[in-house]
Amino acid sequence: MSERAEADTVTCVVENRIAWVSFARPGKRNCMGPKLNRQMKRVIEDLEFRDDVGVLVLTGEGTSWSAGMDLKEYFRENEEKGLGAIRGAQREAYSWWERLRWFEKPTIAMINGWCFGGAYGPLFACDLAVAAEDAQFGLSEINWGILPGGGASKVIAELTGFRNAMYHGMMGENVDGKKAAEWGLVNEAVPADQLKARVTEIANVLLGKNPQALRATKWAISRVREMTYDNAQDYLIRTQEAANSFDNEGRKEATRQFIDEKTFKPGLGAYDLKRSGKE
Repeated sequence: MSERAEADTVTCVVENRIAWVSFARPGKRNCMGPKLNRQMKRVIEDLEFRDDVGVLVLTGEGTSWSAGMDLKEYFRENEEKGLGAIRGAQREAYSWWERLRWFEKPTIAMINGWCFGGAYGPLFACDLAVAAEDAQFGLSEINWGILPGGGASKVIAELTGFRNAMYHGMMGENVDGKKAAEWGLVNEAVPADQLKARVTEIANVLLGKNPQALRATKWAISRVREMTYDNAQDYLIRTQEAANSFDNEGRKEATRQFIDEKTFKPGLGAYDLKRSGKE
């Protein structure tokens, strides 16, 4: 099988304001090499401020989400070139993961198959994650004599807790989508034939929310995780004040629909964005 050109290592289709972005090296289980990493950053940056995009979904072509970093192209070939090449490849990978973490709009990881090692980086970068029940998650690094690096150990400890992280990292055993959901590595797991429908359902709910509020919420939750309670409380108070100043008309419209018209209940859904011009 011939290797794909750099521009073809990532595919993107925008439908109904959902950007379906895919790792596109199915013959390599969508492992991440330098070409894919460079192209993924280009795609993400292109999508971020497009008016026709409200949610980004990251998935994989074929039977894998991503098997992690390409052992030949990312590790061996760069190690042969020296430290400069190693650092360059690391920056190409970590820079798009960071861009994805702070993407202006909601992001969903749709885990359709294998998710291994380095793939935990972009998995963690997405706001939400839904897996097929038969998807496979693994930190197999221990099985070939290295530790789970590149952020993978942080991800598993952050999302699943100390005991699960230790077992997962030290045993080198895979877990399926159901177990990943039990651990908190993903939000939920569904049968594979229902995966895209469920992700589409979630994306459409997000598209019905105020986009400025979504952006502020995802950034607030990400920031406060490493703050003390007092610091977080102060940060959120100031952030809310700034958000009200930035999008006060949206807030006023929601209040009007709730108090004056009684046309929506906040506990049961979002206010009508079409009438506020915030869609």
